[in-house]
Amino acid sequence: MFFNPQFVGKVIVALTTIMILATTATAQQKGKASYYSRRANGARTSSGIRLNNDSLVCAHKTYPFGTKLLVKNPANGKEVVVKVIDRGPHVRGRIIDLSHEAARQLGILAAGVAMVEVSIYSEKPIPLQPEPYEAPEIDLELPANGVGGMTPDWQKEKKETND
Repeated sequence: MFFNPQFVGKVIVALTTIMILATTATAQQKGKASYYSRRANGARTSSGIRLNNDSLVCAHKTYPFGTKLLVKNPANGKEVVVKVIDRGPHVRGRIIDLSHEAARQLGILAAGVAMVEVSIYSEKPIPLQPEPYEAPEIDLELPANGVGGMTPDWQKEKKETND
């Protein structure tokens, strides 16, 4: 029996991704959050995107790049939606690293590290029921002697030759 190593590798990666998403998608994580230093502005992240202190982005260990996460500060009830663009945090006991702006909106700048709740942000689309299209009424009747009461040149020539 012949196994294609490239195919097997792709299957393993796909199954691993599905398992990670299945275990983390439904669970809400609770733990400590920190934020990037202001000096990290412009640094290249694991995804290749440069970090901007004013963006609402984060680093997470398991969620795929581009995943939107809802981060809530239970101490004050503030919430922010961030996008995963980096891997980390690389400090034991922390579950997420936030951009400076995300930390500011959550109110954790002064504390430096704070307890947060992290879950996947699911944008539920608002169902759209389109209104039925009603075509405007157009009068398609033409006057008997041509467009706008004028006789086209080709009809004039025809009448003159028939006479």
